[in-house]
Amino acid sequence: MAELTSTKLNPESHIILDQPLLRLPQELARKNFKAVQRAVEREKEYVIPALKDTTNASLSNTQSPDQTLAALDAMISRMQGLKRRMETLQQEEKEIHKQSMKRIQHLETMHHIPSLADVMYDQWSRVRLDRLLVDHMLRSGYSKSATQLAQEKKIEDLVDLGVFTQCQRVVESLKRGETKEALQWCGENKAALKKSKVSWDGTFFVALTDWRYLKHNLEFELRLQQYIEMVRTQDKSKKIEAIIHAKKYLISSQQSENSEILRAAGLLVFTQDTRAEPYKTLFALDRWQYLSNLFVQTHHELLSLPSQPLLHIALSAGLSALKTPLCHSAYTSSSSNSQSTSTSVCPICSTELNELARKMPYAHHSKSYVESDPIVLPNGRIYGKQRLLDISTKIGSVEAGKVKDPTTGEIFSENEMKKVYIM
Repeated sequence: MAELTSTKLNPESHIILDQPLLRLPQELARKNFKAVQRAVEREKEYVIPALKDTTNASLSNTQSPDQTLAALDAMISRMQGLKRRMETLQQEEKEIHKQSMKRIQHLETMHHIPSLADVMYDQWSRVRLDRLLVDHMLRSGYSKSATQLAQEKKIEDLVDLGVFTQCQRVVESLKRGETKEALQWCGENKAALKKSKVSWDGTFFVALTDWRYLKHNLEFELRLQQYIEMVRTQDKSKKIEAIIHAKKYLISSQQSENSEILRAAGLLVFTQDTRAEPYKTLFALDRWQYLSNLFVQTHHELLSLPSQPLLHIALSAGLSALKTPLCHSAYTSSSSNSQSTSTSVCPICSTELNELARKMPYAHHSKSYVESDPIVLPNGRIYGKQRLLDISTKIGSVEAGKVKDPTTGEIFSENEMKKVYIM
């Protein structure tokens, strides 16, 4: 087995997994700033012209003093509403900055840990594991359990409880057949969604062949679903509403294609029990699951969140880093071979992880730790010559001039060993 040449901690390799830790607060701060900018611009467009008109009307005596005071009161009321809105956004910004500071301090701690063997690294790794568990529970929909764990471990500022809770609330509403909350979310992020054209490959619809959902934006799909639900009733008045709805939201959509509009129009002459494609797929209730999946993907890409739980990414990297050909070899360790003289302490060889790691790729190793005097036995297994001779001598039951394979228990003559050269 390869031996550790150094236990020095490399912070840069750890930060690769923790990029979302700092990226999300940055996205939230940007979103908060845009909200402030829009609110100020909206009130500016109203107040300045209104103030100018009121001033001119007052100077020219075209309106009474009561009308002038009423106009001023309306403007003051609008500005007071803007002030309250600004105070709310300011408080949100303070929370974002506080969260960012906590996360920076958490990552900065790693740069003061001298080695992997230090007890501080164990503590830091435990906090990271708690973060990954909370992230996994949030993505799986267990918001209450995730919140309880975060509070118990005091890592609320290191996890994204609010973001994922809001995401899960919208997902649940879509699964119930409701589009209101999802459309509201689209309206709040309309500018960002226009810049970010999220693609969706439609993998949820496995049976779909000639028509795939490519480069569909979330809002268009939600409006299309509203149209489908109107047509599903087969009520004439609802069909008229559906046509008006399509003209307003579907045909006017810049990201929609003519083929999609034609398919939507074709629904008017089909019923929900049709077997004709793509209308059968459009009427399918599974489309709600598709919409929820599309929302999650759009939400995560908009906020620069990984599409997979960080726990899965860390586990995949760990399995690949530890996996070797021996882990899934026909020649097993002493746990299942009574003649084996080796004892496997490899996590991948364990019952819990062996099957899980079977399809994982092997890690790329830039540095070799092969023995300096490798030889190959007739059974194809390679060992260091001196190490093999030492093991055979310690066993004692092997005759002189022979060696024993420590893994399979087979005995070979020293003359059968062949020198191996690394190319």
